[in-house]
Amino acid sequence: MNGGRKSGPGRIRIIGGSLRNSRLQVPGLPGLRPTPERVRETLFNWLAPVIEGLRCLDLCAGTGALGIEACSRGAAGVQFVERDAHAAQALRENLARLKLDVGQVALREAGQFLLGAAQPYGLVFLDPPFALDLWSALAHQLEQGGWLAPQALVYVESPGHHMPELPTNWQMHREARAGEVRFALYRRSLPLS
Repeated sequence: MNGGRKSGPGRIRIIGGSLRNSRLQVPGLPGLRPTPERVRETLFNWLAPVIEGLRCLDLCAGTGALGIEACSRGAAGVQFVERDAHAAQALRENLARLKLDVGQVALREAGQFLLGAAQPYGLVFLDPPFALDLWSALAHQLEQGGWLAPQALVYVESPGHHMPELPTNWQMHREARAGEVRFALYRRSLPLS
């Protein structure tokens, strides 16, 4: 979602599924860092066999590109969580323009959202602002708070040099790098009692 550099207003493209080639309006906000097309293409190739019908959580959503891409490819629904009011409003407008009624936007800090009543998700996108170093804290809230289905998949995007401390029952499924970004897909196994 958010990194350290500023992105000017613009548009990004949905790359697959029913909304293929649709454009998302991107507000010019400090630190807004949409996941690049090449990374999304790789990620959704990994997810292709399982994305249909999954309930998704796009935590630190930013532009919502990951969650909208999931909707485009058959996800049952997406809960978007975004702390910035302008980004959340742009996301709502993109959802309305694309006629996506399977997405809901919560204007909240991710950590605060995860203190609420948990609903288990089959897929979570964890791409917090790079400068805030929230990966480990949010990952442990997801695991301990009941937010993950038993075999949930969790996508983690971070700087290439940074390996977040994640729950020990999250098993690496796939991993790659693109420029300065490391991205990985983890599969949750039930923790040992």
